[in-house]
Amino acid sequence: MKLNYFKYLCTLVLYLSFASVEKLPHEFFAKVIGIKDGDTIEVLYNKEAIIIRLAHIDCPEKKQPFGQKAKQFVADFCFDKEVKIITKGKFDRYRRLIAVVEYKNKILNKQLVANGYALHFKKYSKDTTYNTLEEEARFLKKGMWSQKERIEPWLFRKRKVSKKTHQ
Repeated sequence: MKLNYFKYLCTLVLYLSFASVEKLPHEFFAKVIGIKDGDTIEVLYNKEAIIIRLAHIDCPEKKQPFGQKAKQFVADFCFDKEVKIITKGKFDRYRRLIAVVEYKNKILNKQLVANGYALHFKKYSKDTTYNTLEEEARFLKKGMWSQKERIEPWLFRKRKVSKKTHQ
């Protein structure tokens, strides 16, 4: 009996926590309370923590060159600040809200690409302004483009997964 009650309670808590996040406005202001990595932050909105995955971009993983620099860039840009979140209300497979983050009329997502700390994630984005920013950063050898060789983050993750399955 106790086990069934516990399962019911856990299910209810999970449902309520996801239900409130699902009803977010397409634009809202929230305080940045955490930086997970270069393309993932945590914000506080209406006393609720929400994980945000930056739209249109992919940053190097923490263990890749420029992964930590990307994370630091994001922290310098918006940690502990009130930012504008712009979203279409979509979530990724990890239940992160996909969004654009704006602070003082600058778009964090675009700033990361322009400074060479992120790539345009063409698989999930058709916004050509990110292509232009990436080409400029590459031409100027900014950030990750200063390296002779690099591995795209999505290939790095795939390689990491295949290593685990072959062990």
